[in-house]
Amino acid sequence: MPRSPTSPGTPIHIVIGAAVIAAELWDNAPARALVEKLPLTLGFSDLNAVEKIARLDAALPMTGMPDGDDPARRDIGWYASSGDVVLYYGDVGYWPGIARIGHISGDLDTIAGQQSDFTATIELAT
Repeated sequence: MPRSPTSPGTPIHIVIGAAVIAAELWDNAPARALVEKLPLTLGFSDLNAVEKIARLDAALPMTGMPDGDDPARRDIGWYASSGDVVLYYGDVGYWPGIARIGHISGDLDTIAGQQSDFTATIELAT
């Protein structure tokens, strides 16, 4: 699986307080479905000091996606097994049910540095 998309993605912002973090969602089924839900404000929490997770109220489709993946630091993921949008700031390794759906190009330290649960808004970049 390539480490980056073959076609341009949709530019988005992840807004945490006053911080606006640049990112993009790629052209795959779960990412396209997430774009349709934007803007979306989600409550994130930390998992294992490598990722921030937020539960969605409805599943995203996994059409055409591999059975699992090994996301890299800065990837945005969809963890179908639990219904979570995931912001990766560390190495988690391969897991079944993970789909890589985008990439964070902006300030990852703002995401990684959140010491407790936080709210973030994912919105289309204008």
